[in-house]
Amino acid sequence: MTSLSSAQMLEKLIAFDTTSWKSNMALIDFVRGYLADLGIESELFFNEERNKANLWATIGPRDVPGIILSGHTDVVPVDGQEWSSDPFILTDRDGLFYGRGTSDMKGFIACVLAAVPAFVRSQLKEPIHLAFSYDEEIGCTGCMSMIEHVRDMAVKPRACIVGEPTNMKVVNSHKGLSTLITRVRGEEAHASTDRGVNAIYYASRMIGFLDNLRRELKARSAEVEGFDPPYTTLEVGTISGGAAPNITPAHCQFEWEYRTIPGTDPEEIPRRLEEFVNSELLPEMGPGKDGRARIDTAYTSRVPSLLPESGSSAETLVLALAKSNEMAKVSYGTEAGHFQATGGIPTVICGPGSILQAHRPDEYIEPGELAACDEFLQKLRAVVTKPATGA
Repeated sequence: MTSLSSAQMLEKLIAFDTTSWKSNMALIDFVRGYLADLGIESELFFNEERNKANLWATIGPRDVPGIILSGHTDVVPVDGQEWSSDPFILTDRDGLFYGRGTSDMKGFIACVLAAVPAFVRSQLKEPIHLAFSYDEEIGCTGCMSMIEHVRDMAVKPRACIVGEPTNMKVVNSHKGLSTLITRVRGEEAHASTDRGVNAIYYASRMIGFLDNLRRELKARSAEVEGFDPPYTTLEVGTISGGAAPNITPAHCQFEWEYRTIPGTDPEEIPRRLEEFVNSELLPEMGPGKDGRARIDTAYTSRVPSLLPESGSSAETLVLALAKSNEMAKVSYGTEAGHFQATGGIPTVICGPGSILQAHRPDEYIEPGELAACDEFLQKLRAVVTKPATGA
């Protein structure tokens, strides 16, 4: 097979529309075939519908710890965005590469795949593991089956590098992310009777409670410096309910999220909301005439914080490769939190591109970012390659 540059590989990856609500199997099949042509076997971890999969592959020996290179294959939708070119055709314009996923985060995957032939040709003393996931953009939910596989490996990797866009800076901490849905069931009645249980009123009171809690969290002094913003955030993102203006609404639901500073209690917010509901709202609502009035809140996704691990194998390795002595923190969540908390693997984030480009129309990556990642992976290959022996 003819070797591809990272830019050429990126062109192929961008052509796959892997928007999160769609299948990623066309891309996974391409990657699997590409690796098979290089003599590398892949293992797939499917979702229940088997229309999405994580891909796990190992280059080199399997009886010693190694390095995970991790990236997500899904991208956010382009619906409603105004693009200057087709988002699923890599476009070289004004010295930049445009396309959905160029920065977030097919750029990193492209660099990794372009580096695979060189890894295969090398005499590796420790393995390189490729971990490509699905559904990262909808709560980091897809990666768990693959990370559980990592957790249960007889010889666990010694470090994981998640290639989210950091402009190749080393990130060793991010906030935790929890997304939830709250459903309020009231009781319908003709609005003129004032005898129903208004689900929208009770939902709005919960939202008001969350808004007050949001202000309280913002007013707290940051326990950890380096985050922007330097406090736990809380946001209500969607709300729906009711049937008509003259009907007391029996249903209302809203979706919300919070992002916690590492080291703080991630259960505080839902616990305090539950206490408010139980002490103030439910006694007032009552069960309704049909006995079905209630309030339910459930998690839709949870991403643990990424905690700093000073002196860990991941931090030591990646700082050396990046020629840096500085660590950064970010407010967004990534699969790195799962690799660390569930997989038990020392993990950092470092990848090409800017998070400021993520999710935007006309998303792009600078060619220099790909080149920097290529160089980073060349240095990694030197670290994991056996020293040459004399004749």
